[in-house]
Amino acid sequence: MFESNSGQHAPAFPRWLGDIGGTNARFGWQAQPQAPITHVQVLLCAEHPTLVDAAHSYLRAQGLTAPACAAFGIATAVHSDQVAMTNHPWAFSIDQTRQALGLQRLLLLNDFTALALALPQLRPDQLRQVGPGSAAAGAAVALIGAGTGLGVSGLLPMGQPGACLPLSGEGGHVTLSAQSDLEWDVLSVLRQRYGHVSAERVLCGAGLLALHQTLNGLRGDPDLTLSTPADVLAGAQAQPGSMAQQAVSLFCGFLGSVAGDLALTLGARGGVYIGGGIVPRLGERFNDSPFRARFEAKGRFAAYLQAIPTWVIDSPVSPALEGASQALTLNAPSD
Repeated sequence: MFESNSGQHAPAFPRWLGDIGGTNARFGWQAQPQAPITHVQVLLCAEHPTLVDAAHSYLRAQGLTAPACAAFGIATAVHSDQVAMTNHPWAFSIDQTRQALGLQRLLLLNDFTALALALPQLRPDQLRQVGPGSAAAGAAVALIGAGTGLGVSGLLPMGQPGACLPLSGEGGHVTLSAQSDLEWDVLSVLRQRYGHVSAERVLCGAGLLALHQTLNGLRGDPDLTLSTPADVLAGAQAQPGSMAQQAVSLFCGFLGSVAGDLALTLGARGGVYIGGGIVPRLGERFNDSPFRARFEAKGRFAAYLQAIPTWVIDSPVSPALEGASQALTLNAPSD
């Protein structure tokens, strides 16, 4: 998390909010405290040479003028003024961006840190539970989600009711491990290609496509007809038992294994939330996937994980926008 401030007192509202991933930049507007987020618009990052261009395009389309303060969640590590996205070419200075947008205050934070901040405000209709378990009150919660990349975060309790510390890390880049002969064969192929096979190499859109291509190569029958992650998802739905469906099954199994590791690491007895753009598209098929079995498959700690609930976040408006607003409030300068 890093903030650029002009040094002037910036009114807290209205505030401009963003959730910027490797594929889409989502912007919204909050007029006053507790007000709903309005003027939500999704822009393709590839259609704009810089973040500033995308931001100006949003303001023009919505007929808005830049307010005094803004907060954007972005899909990369944020720990200094210089930001470079992991899965998109945008690289920029936060301070120069603030000046270019005419802001007095600009806060940037990791997009999954922003999403983690929004977890306590999620409504039941924005969540779909997968498998058993009940959340333990006052316990840590974990967050993981696959989209253009793999985001990881969580909330750690701070000892007071409702007070939590959001995590900002790069857990998507931990080393991925195999739990079957087929997974070992797949990872061996990917290791030859990449050297280090992180969880994100498989658990993202490009990773899903790589799984499908690798499975086809191992079977000696390269299939080039499915050329995008969306093709693989559609093929899996249309043809149960197909190579596309096997790729999705592998994807879900790997995700369950990594999510279980995260739950153990954080002691996330408060539950594990699954965000990102891929899993919600699977719908009820995700319930029947290997995800939950692999989440629990941790030997002596299987019973520990069986008690932890897992939820898919399925919301038409990115909850990370609300999390960005929460970050502005939590980091408000003192008078």
